[in-house]
Amino acid sequence: MTLDTRLSDLRKDYTRQELNEDQCPNDPMILLVRWLDEAIKANVAEPSAMTLATVSSEGRPAARIVLCKGIEGGKIQFYSNYLSRKGQHLEHNPYAALTFFWPELERQIRIEGSATRLSEEESDAYFSSRPYTSRIGAWASEQSQPLSSKTALVAKASAFAVRFPLQVPRPSHWGGYGLKPDRLEFWQGRPSRLHDRIEYLLQPNQDWCKVRLNP
Repeated sequence: MTLDTRLSDLRKDYTRQELNEDQCPNDPMILLVRWLDEAIKANVAEPSAMTLATVSSEGRPAARIVLCKGIEGGKIQFYSNYLSRKGQHLEHNPYAALTFFWPELERQIRIEGSATRLSEEESDAYFSSRPYTSRIGAWASEQSQPLSSKTALVAKASAFAVRFPLQVPRPSHWGGYGLKPDRLEFWQGRPSRLHDRIEYLLQPNQDWCKVRLNP
């Protein structure tokens, strides 16, 4: 099986913007919010989408796309089924990594840190803001578990819709996480692959150290 186009022939030069140290505040979370806001205003596809990488108890990494649902208290928030594969990984090892990539802006943010569950009050508040069908889906889906058929899933969803015709409580196995970063890297594509990379590292005194990296 071959591709119609050779991957080695694909090329793109990055020329839109540059990133200098004087554009980077001492607190990287300020820059994270700024870049996310600019991605939203630029109407990029799925601006809140981020890759979440976790590690299993066997030391095997796994990655998937999740949606950023908030940045509060120095933590990046996302929601999931606690019994899912990602939830099991985070239960065993809270250290994880996130990546935002906005090709339209030629930008990437890499984030590393540890994730903990949000409070039940925070998870309840977000769950109640979801569309009715999404709340029903959280009950119906045994996320990451084998499924006999699509029909079986639809039947389960219908059964829960009958059980919860109006108010849908949050299932105890579903809720939020907050990842507190200790390393962030802001990447701005530049011509000739001489990209701008600014890294922040959290110090023991909780201050951030900022450094430029080789591309």
